[in-house]
Amino acid sequence: METLFATRWLAMHRIDTWDFVRRPHSELCVGILAVSANEEIILVEQFRVPLQRRVIELPAGLVGDEPEFHGEPLAETARRELLEETGYRAGLIEPLLASPTSAGMTSEVMHLFHATDLVREHAGGGVGSENITVHHIPLAELRDWLQTCERDGLAIDFKIHAALWQAKIFI
Repeated sequence: METLFATRWLAMHRIDTWDFVRRPHSELCVGILAVSANEEIILVEQFRVPLQRRVIELPAGLVGDEPEFHGEPLAETARRELLEETGYRAGLIEPLLASPTSAGMTSEVMHLFHATDLVREHAGGGVGSENITVHHIPLAELRDWLQTCERDGLAIDFKIHAALWQAKIFI
């Protein structure tokens, strides 16, 4: 494997004629389908530089990318990221599925979890410069809400739909 370019957060490599990217500190990430007792899905919105627009997403984060979290179990990373981004602590967190995020471009694999028995501890919003907006959408209104967001120019992350399907929550 040849390294073509590297920064602290991302590296571009080549094997034979195939170029791809890897994160130097982690090839794993988690996404969390958080559903409250009153059947609201908790989603986050943030500006994503590569797309140059805001994106509606599941709460998510990298696994072990910071020294103090190296070796942290996947479910614990999911719990921590949910709390950081949304302000909710999960009483129960169960694995849903694992999948490459973009198999032709990166070695990254996302592990999706279903979080329930949620308790609100703070407003959320992320850490540092994340600037995350937290949304609480009744499941019965989710399809229309996402369509409105899309019409308004926001991107919708497909992992929302994958997690709902895997959790057998059909809207």
